[in-house]
Amino acid sequence: MFMRIDHVGIACHDLEEKIAFFERTFELTVVAREVNEEQGVKEAMLHIADGEGGGSYIQLLEPLGPDTPVGRFLAKRGEGVHHVAFGVPDVEEALETIGGRGVRLLDAQPRHGSMGSSIAFLHPKDVGGMLTELVQAPPRRPERS
Repeated sequence: MFMRIDHVGIACHDLEEKIAFFERTFELTVVAREVNEEQGVKEAMLHIADGEGGGSYIQLLEPLGPDTPVGRFLAKRGEGVHHVAFGVPDVEEALETIGGRGVRLLDAQPRHGSMGSSIAFLHPKDVGGMLTELVQAPPRRPERS
């Protein structure tokens, strides 16, 4: 079911400061930036590597306010790993299968994710305390000849 670790989401207070740290320290490159109002975050995706199942990334998340999920996470736990995301070929199918195995779904239907992906979250209490995201990459655009 899982094709790869798509990304690790890291909550931070200052997105620009964390981007500079990851670029300087690990020589990672920002490949996308977004403001996701629905999720209440400003985010940056930093590319790590490509593999057979697709790319792997670090996702830096700065809350748009203290009353957002990432804002509450930072207030309670401070900066650090917020979630782990696994690439799946079909997020709807994965939700049906995983939900059928008794894992509570935070999202019954996929929603918009980073870089045009479809995403859904699983309840952390059913996944060993880890907020788990399922990610279906967007369809590839045909190559121009």
